[in-house]
Amino acid sequence: MTETFNFTSITLIKDKYDGVTIDTTTLPQDLEVFEIELYQIIKHLQDKRLLWIRLSIENSDFIPLLTKHDFIFHHCNAEDITMVKKLIDNPIIPTAINHTLGIGAVIIDSGKLLVVKDKIWQKYKLPGGYIDDNENLSKALKREVFEETGIKIKLGSITHLGHFTSAQFEKSNLYIICSAQALSTQINILDTEEIIDAKWMEVDAFLNCQDVHPYNKNIVKNTIENRGLKLEDDNIFDEKQRELFF
Repeated sequence: MTETFNFTSITLIKDKYDGVTIDTTTLPQDLEVFEIELYQIIKHLQDKRLLWIRLSIENSDFIPLLTKHDFIFHHCNAEDITMVKKLIDNPIIPTAINHTLGIGAVIIDSGKLLVVKDKIWQKYKLPGGYIDDNENLSKALKREVFEETGIKIKLGSITHLGHFTSAQFEKSNLYIICSAQALSTQINILDTEEIIDAKWMEVDAFLNCQDVHPYNKNIVKNTIENRGLKLEDDNIFDEKQRELFF
């Protein structure tokens, strides 16, 4: 159960890491009033390590005042930004979101491999793309393959994991490759803004094609030889917002 407390009009939420988060639904509308209350909050939190606040775009006028009081940016998305203030010297601050997740599929049907070519890479490669926020692996893979090729699939197993530094937005990228079974074969490119070609290619032709990066060739070779990690139903956790591979 979330533990809250307050000694001003602002509600504070404790976390299990000895930090406190300001409940922004209780922020005063007046910045001067907020600054007075912020002084009181900081004064009374000498036994805590970090003070957090997550601001929506509508509350962005609070940002200059917070930076004035030594809050720093931690992470953000399209709708809000999270800031943090150190309440002690050299506290451990959890790492901010520092990588993107990509997923691709090795789909072989009757000796032929499903491949695509996009406008940026312009070489034949495996279908796939980025995993959206709060999207699990199997859903992301099915969505990306369908958008790029019109092919419906069934997830097989995880067969490869790649890690790339200095990828999009100068963040790391984890690239997950899965084997998958095609449930249809008729190609129909839906994402015509990105994909310029999609087709079934003989596996040997792909492995010997000059228009294919060696990395993709190695992925296909290893996937054919490797059983991989299978997605399994489990009763280990009560929560359903997770997938486990064994």
